Amino acid sequence: MESNLTPQQLWDCALRLLSRREHSRRELAQKLRQRQFEAGLIEQALDRLEQQHWLADGRFATVQVRQHILKKHGPMRIRAELQRKGIAQADIEQALAAEAPDWFALAECCYRARFTPSRRLDIKERARRIRYLQGRGFAPEHIRHALEADPE
Repeated sequence: MESNLTPQQLWDCALRLLSRREHSRRELAQKLRQRQFEAGLIEQALDRLEQQHWLADGRFATVQVRQHILKKHGPMRIRAELQRKGIAQADIEQALAAEAPDWFALAECCYRARFTPSRRLDIKERARRIRYLQGRGFAPEHIRHALEADPE
């Protein structure tokens, strides 16, 4: 497939995308491919953006972790989202360690925002609440803590 798009147009497009928000390398490459730029030119531009510190997967991971924590997402969901966006495991773990939230408190906060805590839940309702917290990305120990927290 031949393209009439120039390297300067590619560069301008990449900078425009990065000026709106942080992107992972994989995400930015995918967006540039969708705009019909040549793969070789995309890789060169991405390398140059990384050299100039305009594109950094570590920085992207940190921003994403903060945003997910604000949305009350647990560590399992955050990891899965970042892996899906092409972030290396080391960058994910470093970003999670840098934020170091109290996952137990976050799970409890998420639970209380959605449900009225109760000591007496039937099996069906308890399972529904557990599924909700699992969907938010909390680990079993975080879920247990949230469900067993004192209603007062």
